[in-house]
Amino acid sequence: MPETCAHVFALPPTVIPHTTAGCEECLKTGSRWVHLRECLSCGHIGCCDSSPNRHARAHAAVDDHPVVRSFEPGEDWRWCFVDETFV
Repeated sequence: MPETCAHVFALPPTVIPHTTAGCEECLKTGSRWVHLRECLSCGHIGCCDSSPNRHARAHAAVDDHPVVRSFEPGEDWRWCFVDETFV
């Protein structure tokens, strides 16, 4: 089992996704995505690193929100962009 990074302890107890329709930025620009990630600090929905625009990683860097979870049905994992580890 992976060790928990310190960023997890700063997360709020719950967040509500901003949308369930897809990547927020891709929806605005008409871009496509591969998989979705939810920011566990604020609920932002962004596209994964396999997507052309990598909006989840960009959001994490700009807003200093390092921990995301998969927003894909049937997946239950979290990732810290800063520590580059599952948490």
